[in-house]
Amino acid sequence: MMNKVWPDASNVLSDVVRDGMLLAVGGFGLCGIPERLIAVLRDTGVRELTIASNNAGVDGWGLGLLLETRQIRKMISSYVGENAEFERQYLSGELEVEFAPQGTLAERMRAGGAGIPGFYTRTGVGTTVADGKEHKDFDGETYILERGIRADLALVKAWKADRHGNLVYRRTVRNFNPMAATCGRVTVAEAEVIVEPGALDPDEIHTPGIFVQRVVHHPSPERRIERKTIRKE
Repeated sequence: MMNKVWPDASNVLSDVVRDGMLLAVGGFGLCGIPERLIAVLRDTGVRELTIASNNAGVDGWGLGLLLETRQIRKMISSYVGENAEFERQYLSGELEVEFAPQGTLAERMRAGGAGIPGFYTRTGVGTTVADGKEHKDFDGETYILERGIRADLALVKAWKADRHGNLVYRRTVRNFNPMAATCGRVTVAEAEVIVEPGALDPDEIHTPGIFVQRVVHHPSPERRIERKTIRKE
């Protein structure tokens, strides 16, 4: 029986990573990030990485771990406002940044996973986002060409997975994870719950196992809050 659950998370990436590769990483802020896989990626020591992800985590957590060890060469991101080390590296010229509007970034991942090399969008027209990109008019409106993202490796976080690699995301974890999962040539998922094949209702599966090559079990993730805000008494 096909079993994609990897017995040891610590070496799940050892034979699929290399210097200079492009990764797609799921998550939004600290919600839905594959925290265990990010730590494993750090421990491999690979460098010169380009990472497409909504943001770069925070100092000392998430993709911020890879910034601290200088393993990231370029970020393709929408929001980077919570990471002081990201800011320092960017302003000093140590880190290359490609800003992408949030919906555009999600669609670039989705397009890459669907085999679509590029698409036209009005988002970013007339801004620096459009610099150097092809412009084309449709029905009297100007659009810019955005390229789909086809990543060498995708890292995603799921709530449930079965041993065939079918994934279910829980609530807001269903943010960038489904798109990232499809656009990776190799996709590795971490899941809080592992069930046997047939235990998942087909209607609840968000990412079919055909997109997923490996799964690791991470039953007790840290649920950090990016910016805690409470009401004053």
